[in-house]
This record gives sequence, structure tokens and C-alpha cells, in this order.
Amino acid sequence: MICGLLFFAASVNYMDRQVIGLLKPTLQAQFGWTEIGYSNIVLAFTFAYGASLLVVGKLIDRIGTRKGFSFAVLFWSISAMAHAAAGSVFQFAIARLSLGIGESGSFPASIKAVAEWFPKKERALATGIFNSGTNVGAIVTPLIVPWITFRFGWRAAFLGTGALGLLWIVAFLSLYRKPEESSLLSSEELVYIQSDREEIAPTVPWRVLLKFRQTWAVGLGKFFTDPIWSVYLFWMPDFLSRNLKLDLKGMALPLFVIYSGASVGSVAGGWLSSRLIKEGWSVNASRKIAMLICALAVTPIVLAGRTSNPWSAVLLVALAAGAHQGWSANIYTLTSDMFPRSAVASVVGFATLLGTVSGMLLSKIVGYILQSTGSYLPIFVVAGSAYLVALIFVQVLAPKLNRAEI
Repeated sequence: MICGLLFFAASVNYMDRQVIGLLKPTLQAQFGWTEIGYSNIVLAFTFAYGASLLVVGKLIDRIGTRKGFSFAVLFWSISAMAHAAAGSVFQFAIARLSLGIGESGSFPASIKAVAEWFPKKERALATGIFNSGTNVGAIVTPLIVPWITFRFGWRAAFLGTGALGLLWIVAFLSLYRKPEESSLLSSEELVYIQSDREEIAPTVPWRVLLKFRQTWAVGLGKFFTDPIWSVYLFWMPDFLSRNLKLDLKGMALPLFVIYSGASVGSVAGGWLSSRLIKEGWSVNASRKIAMLICALAVTPIVLAGRTSNPWSAVLLVALAAGAHQGWSANIYTLTSDMFPRSAVASVVGFATLLGTVSGMLLSKIVGYILQSTGSYLPIFVVAGSAYLVALIFVQVLAPKLNRAEI
């Protein structure tokens, strides 16, 4: 039930996030956006998302998952609906900035919920399952947004998807409590959930967290890889339009294939490390073997920028997207492997901040590359090497995934 709540939150999160990318050709034609203008809209979201993580992770650690997550979803849902009132690059950028503030709470709260509700041996799988909700959201959005747009207009697409978050809040507040406070658990279930739980520690200040190599291991792991997912999310409809010459309706099947691959990869990556732990492997070896496999699976995406067969490109991107999500399930879980629950949301927030900063840089770079060359090849070269570089930093900074001595 808890994993289901997190799954649907992730789905709604990415529906609201992806609508702008799907509607880019439509809005670009109506408002005359340049590629650089669109990159500025993406940059506004990314900047707000990253800057807010300095505060949101700490806030969730302080007020708790239930209150913090609910407030975040409320804020981003209203912001998503506000896009319907925009009519210029500046107004869309303001709406995206507000959306980024709200959505910054999603993953810190979700990873904290996993740390509260799952023993260590199941956390990567639980993270992989709920994180696959991002891909389901990305699959559903291309199916419903064109229909809503052609029937009711693009403004209705923002209103309809944004309203889903309000329904989620009702369900979450009705069902979510800490395990020890939940009336829905049996005593046996509670014992199992708390089987390897560490002693509760107080909230940890930033000046302490930033001294640990473990904090930087997770942070740099996301710094090098998070921007690649942003490319898939915000630029993939444009890639399909350029390379496959598809309109808004025609993008549905290719995007379905890409994000179905991402969903499979998310669950498989989390399952693999959890399975290795159950087979007797160390947590360190299990997580890093899974991450290495994912990093290697991304590398063929370089060919997507050179192949003359458009569907070969789609399948290569689907493989890379699945590998990214498998990687993501494990890099998030490193946080709960190395830190107490009281610090998990803060560390995830900091790590996501670093990923967001690099995402801002890459968004601008992508805009200039496409404006000057129209080619995705340089972008895919970066994507193909980023995960191996990130894994080197993780290994150097956290060779044994030792617990942070707080």
C-alpha cells in the first residue's frame, strides 16, 4: 500500500513535469518560441527545483513525511494548473519555477518513506517499484495529453493533469502514518519492518552532513547522471519530431516504448541488488554490481544519434532510459544504506540539488547545440559516458558504503 502511494505520487509528478515537453511543438508554433527560449523555460524549472532542495529536504526531515509530502504535492499541483493561464515565455517560466519548488519535495519524501517502511534488504526494490511510477506517468501522459489538447485545447491539458495531485493528497492523508503509528499493521509486520532499524537520531545539520564523504558520493553520483534523465524528459518529443518526423499524435507509440523500457529497468535494477543481498552478497557489492551493469547498458545510446533507422534509435533510447532508472533506484538507496532515517531526506535533497545544478548547465548546452547544429549526437556521447564517470566517484568516496558516524 505504501509503495503504491509513492508509485502514484511519482506518476503524477512526472505527468505534470512532462506536459510542457509534449506540448512544445504546439506552443512553439503558437507563441514563436526559439530553442533557446524553450531552454530558458526548462532552466526556470530546474533552477527552482534545485534551489528548493536546500530547504525542502530539511523541512521534510523536520516536520515528517506525512505533512511534508502532502504540502509539496499541493503546491506543485496548483502550480501545474497555473500553466493554463500563461501566454508568453516569461509567464511559462514563472509557472515552471513554481512547479519546480513544489516538485522538489517528491523524491526526498519518497526515499524517507521507504526508509521508514522497509527493511534494508527490500529498500532498493521498493525504490525501483515506486520510481517506475515516473515512467508510467511518462507513458500515460503522451496518451492523454494529445487527446485532451485536440478535444479541449492545450490549457485543459495542464488543468486536467494538475488536478490529479489533489486526489492523491486525499488518499495519502487517509492512509499514511509511520509504521509504529499505523492501525493497519499486524505486530508481526511491524517487527519485520523494524528488523534492521537503527536507533532514531536527531535531525542532522548541514555543516555536519557536508563533512561526510558518503554525502558527496551520493551527490556526485547524481550530479553526473541526473541531467541525462532531464534530456529524455524535456527533449525526447523534440528528438522524435526531428528524427522520426512525428506529430503530437504520432509520438505516443515511441514514447510508450521508451518509458516502458524505463519502467522495466527501474524495477529490474532495484530487484537485482535486493536479490543479491538475499543471496548473501554484501550490500556494497550488490549495489555497485547493479550500478555497473546499468552504467554499461547506457553506453550504446551513442549509436542513437548516428543510426539511419529511426526505430533503432527509439530502442536504444529505451535501453538507456531503463538503465538510468535502474541506476537511480540504487543511487537513491545508497542514502538509506549509509545514513540514519533522520538524515535521509536531507542527503537526498542535497544530492538532487547537485543533479539539478548540472541539469541546468546541460539544458543550456543542449539548447545551444540544437540551435547551431540540430544534432543530438554530442548529447548522446555525454549520456553514454556519464554513468561510468559517476560510478568511479562513488567508489572512490564510498569504497565500502560504511555508515556515516553521526
